[in-house]
Amino acid sequence: MQIFLDEETRRRQYQAFPQTEPIELWTNASVEEIEIVIRAVYRQVLGNAYIMESERLIVPESQLKQGIIDVREFVRQVAKSELYRSRFFDKVYRYRAIELNFKHLLGRAPDDYSETKYHSNILDEKGFEADIDSYLDSDEYLDAFGDNIVPYYRGYKTQTGKKILEFTNMLQLLRSNSSSDKNVATNNEPQLVRSLINNTPYGRVKLTDVSAILAEVFKPKPETAAPVNPFIAAQTAAQEGLQQKIKEQESQIATLQQQLADLQPFASIGTTKFSSSLQSSSSVSSTKEYTSLQQQADAQAKQIAALQEQIADAQRYATIGEARLNKWRSRVFNG
Repeated sequence: MQIFLDEETRRRQYQAFPQTEPIELWTNASVEEIEIVIRAVYRQVLGNAYIMESERLIVPESQLKQGIIDVREFVRQVAKSELYRSRFFDKVYRYRAIELNFKHLLGRAPDDYSETKYHSNILDEKGFEADIDSYLDSDEYLDAFGDNIVPYYRGYKTQTGKKILEFTNMLQLLRSNSSSDKNVATNNEPQLVRSLINNTPYGRVKLTDVSAILAEVFKPKPETAAPVNPFIAAQTAAQEGLQQKIKEQESQIATLQQQLADLQPFASIGTTKFSSSLQSSSSVSSTKEYTSLQQQADAQAKQIAALQEQIADAQRYATIGEARLNKWRSRVFNG
């Protein structure tokens, strides 16, 4: 209950910020108006911390009054000063310094962890002053404040391209109108690390839906195919291989039988005994008599061997027969 009240208190205090009009330095502003701008820059960039007269930046203030520099350059001078660095960089945690830079210079909280990591890399590679420049020279700064508007807190309202999470993050950075970022009570610890990493308001882990977990546990599992017996699988593969072999051998037998039939006319002239050797197709048992695929394949192999042997004999007798026929032709036509 206490947490709820603290959040509501911060929200009520936060409502005062959108009621404040942005402060802009106009051309031909009076000395009093320039002083208002200077005090506003100190208040914004230094996180509402009190500064003594001896700590004020006399030279940059004088340059702003003379029109040598604009408000953005004055903000840059304050942010790079030893006054700012000693309070919000040298003696604070890295991610606390980055989230305060967002608050002081862009008027908002970091959107997500990637922005924090981006500026951390700049600090490692180029240093503190280069990181300050990366905020003030960004398109976001120029679009929001230009050259002559004092930065102000603007995370209280939704903006194009920005996340709603930024609103709750700003509530953590803005405690009240009277609070200061130089607050020893927080020990300068980061306020948004858990929120940015978990990508949730105040870093709270999303509530778990118990009913969804139970539904997932008791969800009917999809039916799976019965496990295949390795022996049956191997036997099936062997049968398929034999069937393919039988088809190939049937084609080979048909080719050999046709080849033997083509040789028969000349072979019959070469020998009168050849007719008895042409019974291979009938002397070998038909494959239909075998019930086993393996027996069919073996029978076909024997039939192929017999046909090949008969074709060899037929080719030999066909050569003799063709020679006899040619000799007879020469006697008939030359006689």
